[in-house]
Amino acid sequence: MKKWKKTAQRTRRRTMRNRKKVRGTADRPRLSVFRSSRYIYVQLIDDLSGETLASSSSLMLERAKGLSSKYGGNCDAAKEVGLDIAAKAKDKGLTEVRLDRGPYKYHGRIKALSDGAREGGLVF
Repeated sequence: MKKWKKTAQRTRRRTMRNRKKVRGTADRPRLSVFRSSRYIYVQLIDDLSGETLASSSSLMLERAKGLSSKYGGNCDAAKEVGLDIAAKAKDKGLTEVRLDRGPYKYHGRIKALSDGAREGGLVF
């Protein structure tokens, strides 16, 4: 098997191992995180109905508000995205979420995003 196929397979396994433990409902949606090299994306997902309740990204904030740094793939940008998704969740009347970090470890940008969401008022 090619090296890239093995890597993709391991990534998929890590994602599914985490996802089978984390299910989102209308009262407590899943906070799904995707991290690319340039940006970070977040969605609040209700798995029972299969719809996205709110979303935010460093790309969207960079275009709309103008982030403090022009690079959207750092911890400062991730914290801003966490604060933004917390504000959107509060507008929808949500205070509790379940963090779905996907295949990523809980450190760096993922930790900064969740700290920002906690500062914004979300409970994990």
